Formats: sequence, C-alpha cells, structure tokens
Amino acid sequence: MWETKTLFRIALLTVFLMAGNSVWAQRTGSAGGGPRLYESRTFQIYTDLSEVDARELLKDLETMIELVSKYFGHPCRKRIQMFVVEDLSRWSPEERGKMLPEGLTSIQGGAGLTVTRVQQYVGGPKIDADAVVFAVSKHQTPMHEAIHAYCGLTFGSTGPVWYSEGMAEVGKYFQAGEKGVNAPPYVIEYLKSEEPKPLDDIVNNPLERTGDSWQNYAWRWVLCHLLGYNENYSQRFKPLGLAMMAGNNTGFNNAYGTQFREIEFEYQLFLQDLEPGYRADLCGWDWKTRFRPLVGAAQLACKVDAQRGWQASRAKCVAGEQYVVSATGEWSTGPDSSEGNGQLVGIIFQDYVLGEPFPIPDGEPFTAPSDGQLYLRCQDDWGKLTDNQGSKTVRIKLAK
Repeated sequence: MWETKTLFRIALLTVFLMAGNSVWAQRTGSAGGGPRLYESRTFQIYTDLSEVDARELLKDLETMIELVSKYFGHPCRKRIQMFVVEDLSRWSPEERGKMLPEGLTSIQGGAGLTVTRVQQYVGGPKIDADAVVFAVSKHQTPMHEAIHAYCGLTFGSTGPVWYSEGMAEVGKYFQAGEKGVNAPPYVIEYLKSEEPKPLDDIVNNPLERTGDSWQNYAWRWVLCHLLGYNENYSQRFKPLGLAMMAGNNTGFNNAYGTQFREIEFEYQLFLQDLEPGYRADLCGWDWKTRFRPLVGAAQLACKVDAQRGWQASRAKCVAGEQYVVSATGEWSTGPDSSEGNGQLVGIIFQDYVLGEPFPIPDGEPFTAPSDGQLYLRCQDDWGKLTDNQGSKTVRIKLAK
C-alpha cells in the first residue's frame, strides 16, 4: 500500500503535495522569443532563456547533479522538470497557465519553488516521487531548487530547514574538483559584516521567525559548508543528512552535541577568515595534539605545511616568557601572493579564545603575548593557500 506525504513551504521552501497529471503535455515553445523545451539526461527545462544560455544551464545542472549523486551515493531516480523564467513578459497567459499557481507566484516574487509529489510504501522505505521546479533564472536559483528536487525524488524528504536550505546552497556552488569557497561576493560581504548568528538559532529554528531570505540561507550555507568540508566534522555529516532525510529521529545535537564548543569556535573562525577560495578542509583546527610547557633546555618540534592553516606547535607558552624558534626546510607562496607573505607567524589559543597573530623570527627570541597553546602557519591570504608549496620543521625552546 502506498501513502502520499503532503507537506508545505512558501518562497524557496520545498513543497510536498499531490501534483496531479503532468504539466508537461505541451512540449514545444511559442514563436517570438517565448519559452521552449530543452532536455538532457536528468532535466526537462521549459524556459525563455536563449538557446545558448539554456544549454549552458543544462550542462551546469548535469554537472551539479553528478557531483551531488556521487556525494550521497544515489543516482537521481527520475527526470527533474523545470520552469525557468528570465523575463515573465515573454510568457503568454496560456504558457503561464502551465505552471502551478504557487509556482507562478514564487517566480513573480523573484524566487523559486520545488513541488514534489512523494508516495511512500507503508511497509518499508521504498518511495515513488515526481518533482517540478519553478525558478527565476538569476542568482543560481535553478541550481538551488534542483537540489531540493533531487533530495525529494531520491529520499522522499529534504530534511529540516537548516539542512535542506544549507545543502541546496552548497550544491548550487558545487564545481568539479573545487573545494574552496565560491559564494558570490555579496554573500561573503554580508556574512563578514554581521555579528555571527548563534549556531542554536540556525539548527534549532524550524522556520525563521523573521521570514525567509537570502541572508538566512547564507548562515545555513556557512554551517553546512563547514561541516561538509572540515575533516573534524565531515565524517558524521553525510550520515546525519541521510538519517534526517529518511525521517529518523535525529538532528544536529545528536551528531555533534559533544563537539558543540569546537564547532562554534571553528564556525566563528571560518566567518572571520572567509574569502573566495578559502579551504575549510585545509584549515581544520587541531584538537588532538597534546601541548606541554618547555622546561630548561628541552625543545619541541613540529612540521608546518605551507598549504594549511593554523597548526599545533605542541608548545604551551607562558605570558612574558621568551622563546627561540629555528626552522629548517623550504616553502613558497603563489606568484600573486601579497607582500610579507611566506613568513612564519604564530598565534596563542586559550580556552577557545584566539589572540592576535604575530611574526616569529628565525633564531631570534620572541616574547609570548599571553598564556596558552602556540599555533603556527605560513603567512598567506586565506583564499590562496592551495598554490603554496613545501613545509618547514620548526623547533622551539626557551631563550635561556
């Protein structure tokens, strides 16, 4: 026996309802620059985009769905049908009539909507689903909505709002072989100009009290990007997502409750250092290394890779104490590196609080600015670590 699950969301939130008969009976476009139908393996798009732009969109969508399918380990079950509108005035009343009313309303509001009919077998997890996307062509909205459609078709659900919308934003930025941040400049500028939204407000707020917006989507994207790419948390993230989309009684606190302070610290640091090309997988914080104070003539050694963010020195410093560092090995920064980059720099971490970075001269004493654990890195712009090369072995001792 099959049952139909019916849920509802407005604006860019996913809708689960009975879609009725296919809205794709008309398969040809009108004359005079009106919408036309374009098809690929996974998509059918009815759009007023030019043929060049429509086929480019299909290519981008297929690339994205291939990456998403590989990530989740499930191919898309069915074709995703899409209405993509560049200029609604090009659509005749008859052509607008092919859209579901709520889809047309969303497009008129400059947004997008995914309508998915989901039938689930009462006796087990097997599902049957159909999905139709309604989207404006700008701001990569078709990419975002296609993720909702894929999840609805494949899993019968898109999960809770923070995960559903966060992963739709992550998905629309997917590029083959690219792990760095490539969100639009206006999103990055907004996130860096605002006070960080508390994690609890993101993961435990089923519907935003202030109404949904691209700003709320940006916060969800930050968290999902961090959890998906930072190797401290990525191993739990995919199983968590699959469990939530399967309707299991689980969530962020179940998966990460014991790591909440660590995630909060790295979330704040991510926002502080965020820029295009930032690699969360290269900047994960070292929570496992043991630190100890230096006594007498003892010294500690560590390896510092030029391509990574802050790395543990193993040395616990005392405020006002002087230390000497010697470094062997070679590293280099990229050809467009800023002046002063390539220098060894340090920072003090204590009780989830970071001090200010400071230069560390080779072979000359430096004074610890505060108590805490010393972390080191090769100075470079956060979005340009990937073109760095080499590493150095660093030894640190008291300057006595």
